[in-house]
Amino acid sequence: MTIAIFKKPNGIKRIAAAVLAAATLISVAACGSTDNSASKESLNTTKGKTTTITVGVCAGPYGDMVDKVIAPLLKDDGFKLKTKLFNDYVQPNKALASGSIQANLFQHGNYLKKFTADNNLDLTSLGQTPTLGLGIYSNKYKSIDDIEDGATVAIANDGSNLARSLGVLQQQGLVTLKGEVDATKATVNDIASNPKNLKIKTIDAAQLARSLDTVDVALVPGNYSWAADLKPADALAMEKQDDGVIEVFVVRTQDVDSDFGKAVKKLLASQKFKDAIAKSEFKDFGKPTTW
Repeated sequence: MTIAIFKKPNGIKRIAAAVLAAATLISVAACGSTDNSASKESLNTTKGKTTTITVGVCAGPYGDMVDKVIAPLLKDDGFKLKTKLFNDYVQPNKALASGSIQANLFQHGNYLKKFTADNNLDLTSLGQTPTLGLGIYSNKYKSIDDIEDGATVAIANDGSNLARSLGVLQQQGLVTLKGEVDATKATVNDIASNPKNLKIKTIDAAQLARSLDTVDVALVPGNYSWAADLKPADALAMEKQDDGVIEVFVVRTQDVDSDFGKAVKKLLASQKFKDAIAKSEFKDFGKPTTW
């Protein structure tokens, strides 16, 4: 749209500018409305058509679980799933909240709860999936009893997995946490006793497997141990999983009741999903607490 502006009355210039500004605002508002509508529609099915859903994942088994188990089982519901790989634990939730992806599968329930609270995000779990637990790995030691006094132990530095790692160390009698501490929020400062004087080193979770070349012991979350080809059978110990550390399939809260949200929620509780997992490479993973 072209607006001619004449030099003579200044009032015309002001009117033209106002018209142009109003047109711009209307255009922006219209674009925003279209985006929101498309976002809502993208998670619903249209008869005879396939709806493509992008699922955010991190390095590890859950991208494979989406591709090999979940996606085939949702095909008949009219959905085609593709994965997008992220390199950290932060971006998958931010990308989901912004609408650039439609779902994610990379985090356990405790992490989702803490991250959404800390970052004021409106995300919701549709249900749990089988989960490869956090393992204690070492290139130096063959058993927990072999760990020497003063050994350096690497654990994740994000709040949820840090607390989780300390809990696993406590399960193995390597540290004791203060009794009054919330187990999901524990930090290194909450260690009450450390009988082997372990040197606890906090690093990015994505670097834990690689750190085995420079530290004595590393506690590696399942997705990263899978990506690094660390075998659970080779771990000094595996965590005893509770409800809060089981992986969850997540969407924005506004999409829980979409066609996709309903289909995923139904699938995760179904016998056909259990049967498919039992026949897959994920059969030995920790099972959802609802199974």
